[in-house]
Amino acid sequence: MEEIGSRATVFLLDGVKGQQRAYITWLLEQCATVQAREDILTDPALSLLADRLTTPLQIEHYLTRAFEEGHKIGQKPLTPELIESVLARDLDDLEPRLTRHGYNAKALADLLHVRPADIRAFLAGRLPPSRTQELQQELLAAGFPL
Repeated sequence: MEEIGSRATVFLLDGVKGQQRAYITWLLEQCATVQAREDILTDPALSLLADRLTTPLQIEHYLTRAFEEGHKIGQKPLTPELIESVLARDLDDLEPRLTRHGYNAKALADLLHVRPADIRAFLAGRLPPSRTQELQQELLAAGFPL
């Protein structure tokens, strides 16, 4: 295995958590000059994107949507109000967060040994409070990000 080891390169992909602002700045540097960057995105808009988004895919998706919307309405530079208008309202809700971690209703139901309908009702906020609390405790005990 030494032969393979000497020809292999190991990459550590830690993600951009905590580095969202630097990642967005890097993306913009790849696409525009310093002056152009300042003309297309305000600092508060950049901060809003960095605070609300967590993954490179989210950042690129919503940055693209913001650029398209800004172009469509002729707004330059992009402002926090425009950024807020393109961000999904439920971006930080429980279901999208669990989905980003690879858990859909069926997977959660299998893991917690409950019916998928119960999970869907839980995610939609339609369960009785006692049952909601019970599922929340089970999810926390299983290590899910609530």
